[in-house]
Amino acid sequence: MTAASGLEATGDKFSVQPFLEMRQRTRRAVNDIASRVKVGMVEEDARAMARDVLADGGMRKGWHHIIVRFGPNTTKDFMEPSDKGVVLGSDDIFFVDIGPVHGEHEGDGGDTFVFGSDPDHHRAKADVRVIWDDVRDRWFRDGLTGRELYDYAEKKCADKGWRLNRDLSGHRLSEFPHSVHYDGAMATVDFRPSPLLWVLEIAIIHPERKFGAFYEDLLLENQSFD
Repeated sequence: MTAASGLEATGDKFSVQPFLEMRQRTRRAVNDIASRVKVGMVEEDARAMARDVLADGGMRKGWHHIIVRFGPNTTKDFMEPSDKGVVLGSDDIFFVDIGPVHGEHEGDGGDTFVFGSDPDHHRAKADVRVIWDDVRDRWFRDGLTGRELYDYAEKKCADKGWRLNRDLSGHRLSEFPHSVHYDGAMATVDFRPSPLLWVLEIAIIHPERKFGAFYEDLLLENQSFD
């Protein structure tokens, strides 16, 4: 795939300011959901809670299903179902990934959270963000293509002792539904993704233990949440 052409198109209903507001709304929802996750909670109950949080915020509809993954389920691919009945422990890791729709615009946000003092969990949470920031900076500074970004991310993960889960790779985002423009992965495109139109996702997996970490955000010229 060598040209942006229609892959970076937007429709008549797309508007920059509401789209950026949707990004902020999504980030707040991720943190709100995470704040309600408690030790001893079953993963299925956390997803139900997340659904209620989004509904209360006027974001009942989502362009992708609600994902809350606990412990060993954090290694799963995007469409792979979680193992059932996983309970969050006192030394554990989880992530939230939501793709809500509000008005005409899509959001997509995800982050990792840790309970307890397991050093590998805390390192995963820190490293996934460090890797995300590094990959984002290469995109902004050097104009890497989508394919080059994920090749670079794979190397950075390996350098830090992690495995990159390329199934959780970036994608388009826009007015709902972005799939009318492009429904594939950023990791397959051979052009520099334009700002405001693509989500960068980084998912890392421990090489020996069964857990991972995840972070994603929209690619912008200024990543500030303010």
